[in-house]
Amino acid sequence: MIAYLGRIVHDNDAESKLDDDVSSISKSLDLQGSIENGDVSSLASKDFGGLYSVKPLFLIKPSGAEDISRVVKLASRTSNLTVAARGNGHSINGQAMAEGGLVIDMCSTEKNHFEFLPINGSHYIDVSGGALWEDVLTRCVSRYGYAPRSWTDYLSLTVGGTLSNAGVSGQAFRYGPQTSNVTELEVVTGKGEITVCSETLNSELFFGVLGGLGQFGIITRARIKLQQAPDMVRWIRVVYSEFEEFTRDAEFLVTQKEGESFDYVEGFVFCNNDDPFNGWPSVPLDPGHEFNPTHISQTAGSVLYCLEVAFHYRNSDHPTVDTAVNGLLGRLRFVEGLKSQVDVSYTKFLLRVNRAEEQVKANGTWDGPHPWLNLFVSKSDVVNFDRTVFKTTLKDGVGGPMLIYPLLRSKWDDRTSVVLPEGEIFYIVALLRFVPNGPSVEKSVAQNREIVNWCIKVGLDFKLYLPHYQSKEDWERHFGNRWSRFVERKASFDLMAILAPGQNIFRRDPPNIIISREF
Repeated sequence: MIAYLGRIVHDNDAESKLDDDVSSISKSLDLQGSIENGDVSSLASKDFGGLYSVKPLFLIKPSGAEDISRVVKLASRTSNLTVAARGNGHSINGQAMAEGGLVIDMCSTEKNHFEFLPINGSHYIDVSGGALWEDVLTRCVSRYGYAPRSWTDYLSLTVGGTLSNAGVSGQAFRYGPQTSNVTELEVVTGKGEITVCSETLNSELFFGVLGGLGQFGIITRARIKLQQAPDMVRWIRVVYSEFEEFTRDAEFLVTQKEGESFDYVEGFVFCNNDDPFNGWPSVPLDPGHEFNPTHISQTAGSVLYCLEVAFHYRNSDHPTVDTAVNGLLGRLRFVEGLKSQVDVSYTKFLLRVNRAEEQVKANGTWDGPHPWLNLFVSKSDVVNFDRTVFKTTLKDGVGGPMLIYPLLRSKWDDRTSVVLPEGEIFYIVALLRFVPNGPSVEKSVAQNREIVNWCIKVGLDFKLYLPHYQSKEDWERHFGNRWSRFVERKASFDLMAILAPGQNIFRRDPPNIIISREF
């Protein structure tokens, strides 16, 4: 079997034989799932970003952790095969691809685990690493009346995928990212070992995998903290003309005690014009409510700012909601007359981006390229970032949302592999571009590069979120004083650099890993 795979990797004439030999390879591996020939047009050769396309050797659809273990162990017995775990394909820069390697379709395992666990007065859900967050939401709420505490904005993502990065949305200021809301994992390491880990059991693997960019193991099961799900959400948007007032109010809200603020806080930048995608029309929540620009001062600049908040409540709480919400809004300094609000069910609120996805698919732009850029920027540098990037470089918008809102470092666990700017308050910035095929893609990628290079040149305290670098030097700068810990974890759990080759952090080259351990 190993000799056969070696011939495939090095023999250009072997491609025509692959279809005939897929079944024999599956039998040799004793897979309970299935295996498909890799192809440039296959699922495994693409991602949401649409910027890269590489051909894998095979696409594996495992039935569970045992199949994944067999695949990783097979790769370890070859000289150059790599393995990439692919969730729902929402990577931007080919992070879940494996050129000439084995791609594992984690969605084939999504139904493997779903167990509601009351433990010592708290509630948890065990789910597959391949489960989609939208399914976790609907099943938890409909069956048990509970839900995870921390989310991403878009829920058609796998549990293992977001936990391998961080998982951030408007609840993170209170509960931390999704990586701070998991208590136990089952992981297949780069050695092919199936290992259960937690804060107290195999803790180095547990914290390494969380935010580890897939470098140390493939998450096959996660135990997630739950809370009682509210019935309804009051969803509100208010507008600011001045960045300093926007950030002051956002920071005020995220630093209040639980019960004394909103339950969700986000924000975005939009153009001070009538552009349907980048400007005023992107703000109102109610389709029947139009943005009235006469409320905007004549001295306002090229961009404006929207603070988006949400207040959770039970149906029985409805008589007191107005008082609580108005009390909070009364402490903010948004532009009078520019408030939009709707009341929606909790599930509908969390699935808001999925509904927007349906609309974007209808006009054909969802399947185009998405040269997105996500950053964490320190509070100390965010005004400079706004002045140079939002007000100048991106004053005409990016053809999609430009998110910005504050997070609290104390809600993140420094033991995980995620790296953050210094200081308690930092901002997530997400430039979510939707661009047509053609020159605009290259222009957008170049503009992203220009922004990152500017951040480096002027010494901004920032980190890429969902990072993508091409050189070892860039990765070392990204991790800073955490680089040596990251390399040591790689040596412990994936010394042969089999896992997640699309991240371009380590090559399948044992001497490279050994040398790196000297740092």
